[in-house]
Amino acid sequence: MPVEKRNPIPVSEAIERVVNQEIYTKQIEVPLNESMNHILAEDMIATHEIPRFNKSPYDGFAIRSIDTNGASGEHRIRFNVIDHIGAGSVSEKEVGAFEAVRIMTGAALPEGADAVVMLEQTIEDGETFTLRKSFEHNENVSLKGEETGIGDIVLQKGQVINSGAIAVLATYGYTQVKVNEKPSVGVIATGSELLDVGDALEAGKIRNSNGPMITALSQKLGLNVVAYQIQKDDLESSIQVVTKAMDKHDIVITTGGVSVGDFDYLPQIYDALNAKVLFNKIAMRPGSVTTVAIADGKYLFGLSGNPSACYTGFELYVKPAVLHMMGANTIYPQVVQATLMEDFKKANPFTRFIRATATFNGKEMTVVPSGFNKSGAVVAIAHSNAMIMLPGGTRGYKQGHTVNVILTESQAYEMECFI
Repeated sequence: MPVEKRNPIPVSEAIERVVNQEIYTKQIEVPLNESMNHILAEDMIATHEIPRFNKSPYDGFAIRSIDTNGASGEHRIRFNVIDHIGAGSVSEKEVGAFEAVRIMTGAALPEGADAVVMLEQTIEDGETFTLRKSFEHNENVSLKGEETGIGDIVLQKGQVINSGAIAVLATYGYTQVKVNEKPSVGVIATGSELLDVGDALEAGKIRNSNGPMITALSQKLGLNVVAYQIQKDDLESSIQVVTKAMDKHDIVITTGGVSVGDFDYLPQIYDALNAKVLFNKIAMRPGSVTTVAIADGKYLFGLSGNPSACYTGFELYVKPAVLHMMGANTIYPQVVQATLMEDFKKANPFTRFIRATATFNGKEMTVVPSGFNKSGAVVAIAHSNAMIMLPGGTRGYKQGHTVNVILTESQAYEMECFI
């Protein structure tokens, strides 16, 4: 079988080709208590003002500001306390001249009052107190509607529903939320050398680690994922299982079988499915032979059989595709700058992604490569929370250099993490 010609494209272009497809999931409604980590399918508006009434932001006394004119250290003004109210209560008394109502944080201002005196600004004496400063109209008052008015957009379409968004939705009484459905994923590990996790090792064989890893990464995004039986290096059976997975899922991910050797069946599989190949080689290490195609409005990801390359391909291409399908506003990997704490002298003809551990020490972000950094190394993945991203054409980096880092454990849709 002739080897397919592969022309590498930049990483940024590959991501753009993935997310520029008109492939989206349908809109559904879910109960508020099941909406966490979904993507909003519509703008959410305020159904009432916040605050709903003029209220006190402090514990103190509600007074009339006009009664404080002329107050000073030499001329303290005395007020009579006529009522006590807490949050959730409303005073039935109207505040008159030189009168005050003891008020708790969040309580509504009583009639007649237009300012709040904090407790520490007073000297109490039984049911009276004195103060030594004058107050302006509405001083220390949270005014009705100053945060939101009726009809204001409080959450935007495409926003991830995190714990804060849940609080907002609950505040405005939304018991049902319109969201974009999460895509379902089929995972197919390929290779005659693979054994199931529970199988005894055999000569020349290895256990399937990529399948469980991709399944776990998908589950981390809250996706419905099904792992299919390991496929041997056989074209007909591979076509059958990919076709079966496509019938049931929005995304099909294969791992292995994307090399340029005799058992590279992906081109023929994609031909059989009438799939359009978006790219089949990327100017990156590891994972240069990552392949992505589309067919019947579904994504087909051909990830490398090397664990690190497989992991990198999921983070860079599968995750943005998932976010794009759900209409998320933020779909690209989260990149921060960090100080490299060890030398990495390897030259980078292509963009290189290095598994790493990033740490914030209270002052700066630092990063160090995680152990054995070869594309087939699997243990280092478990000890990393980031990937160092070194641009192509560089001759390595030294300790103290500033590098770009993708935070794989705090991404915008993790899903608190679709941040």
